[in-house]
Amino acid sequence: MDNDQQSKESTDRSDLVSEDGKNSKSVVCQRCGSKVLCPGMAVLVEKELFLPSMRKKSGPSTTEGSVDGDTLTTHWFVQDMFDFDNVGFTKDVGKIKYLICADCEIGPIGWHCLDDLTSYYVAVERVNHA
Repeated sequence: MDNDQQSKESTDRSDLVSEDGKNSKSVVCQRCGSKVLCPGMAVLVEKELFLPSMRKKSGPSTTEGSVDGDTLTTHWFVQDMFDFDNVGFTKDVGKIKYLICADCEIGPIGWHCLDDLTSYYVAVERVNHA
């Protein structure tokens, strides 16, 4: 993807955000289409978070102990876990739980630190909007 296309995608999110800064569309799973969040339940925020890759690597890792993944910066921020329609959580990875689709279990689609029980982040790049 070239820089012009990437910057256009990262800045042209006006159709996803309502006037009050919340999601104007449902947030749904990329694989199965299951609804993760209803409109108006999350706020768009910029925060740098590392999420492991959603796809399994075909071969062994070249660096021992490294995790394949992406540093993502645009997220839907949710303060209450009960605001989600359909989300699952992985087992603890240190002080982190990753968010996954509760129906098809693809993920991680988001991130939650166990030190802060009122902060849940869903990566905009890892979900679709309907």
